Amino acid sequence: MKRKEHKGTRPVVLATGSQTAARRPGWDEYFLGIIDEVSKRATCDRGRAGCVIVRDKRILATGYVGSPAGQLHCDEAGHMMRDVVAPDGSMSKHCIRTIHAEQNAICQAARFGIPLAAATLYCKMEPCFTCAKMIVNCGIKRVVCAGKYHAASQSRDLFKKAKVELCVLSDQIVCYKDQK
Repeated sequence: MKRKEHKGTRPVVLATGSQTAARRPGWDEYFLGIIDEVSKRATCDRGRAGCVIVRDKRILATGYVGSPAGQLHCDEAGHMMRDVVAPDGSMSKHCIRTIHAEQNAICQAARFGIPLAAATLYCKMEPCFTCAKMIVNCGIKRVVCAGKYHAASQSRDLFKKAKVELCVLSDQIVCYKDQK
């Protein structure tokens, strides 16, 4: 057997005579791939997102965008849109029927008695400020995001002050359906 090196990943063992190698993802890429699968359970078409919380390369909890247990979902009853005024005076619309994937994952861990101290949280975009506060309070020490969130400056500041490592893998801002 030969070993072949791939930049950013571990060596892959090839059978003798094999011409191609399977690319083995790194851990961050692996868990971000899992959030894509988790997000398929989301019930709000404006922000189908998933979240995975991991410690020692083991999944502790998952969550997706959805309504509180037993309540109607956006996909069933429509959105509950509210106007939100940003600090700069700009107005945007937010659906308040659902809870965020990060909140759902943290709630699932709490419900089943799973401590999250020193864990890593994987999500689609930088967490909103409410999610960031929950992340800090439950002791998560690392957050890995596929992309940026247009309103994440307060979250970034909070993570920095709380010594939560924030890794954003793309500079692309993730947009919601109907976002201007």
